[in-house]
Amino acid sequence: MSLLVAVGANLLCSMGTAPAPLKVTSQAKVLTEGKPSGTIQDCAPMSNVGPFGLCTSMANPQVAAATAAALGVLTPQPCVPVPAGTWIPTKPKVLIGGKPCLTQDCKMMCAYAGQITVTLPGQTKVNAT
Repeated sequence: MSLLVAVGANLLCSMGTAPAPLKVTSQAKVLTEGKPSGTIQDCAPMSNVGPFGLCTSMANPQVAAATAAALGVLTPQPCVPVPAGTWIPTKPKVLIGGKPCLTQDCKMMCAYAGQITVTLPGQTKVNAT
């Protein structure tokens, strides 16, 4: 069973060097362990998904320019996430406020060839009835 993603969950980009916290702005009524639960609409750069330290993708124009200036030595640059669409839902029928919920196994692509994943979802307990 997938865990729900809540405010403060850790996200990681495959081209980044550090995790970033998730900020939930799509809704505030449904809570996971006392924190607002995320939906696939929580994908806006900087307001929902923060920077991942340094970007190492050559698809990023700043990284490509810095690497060229360093004569081909990869030169990471500060990350400014550029999500390519929303999160890809894995539970599209489970809705929060009419939007598919965000779970730990959802993924999102970055326009600079990175894949953004959830490393710590924010939910730690599951109650079975």
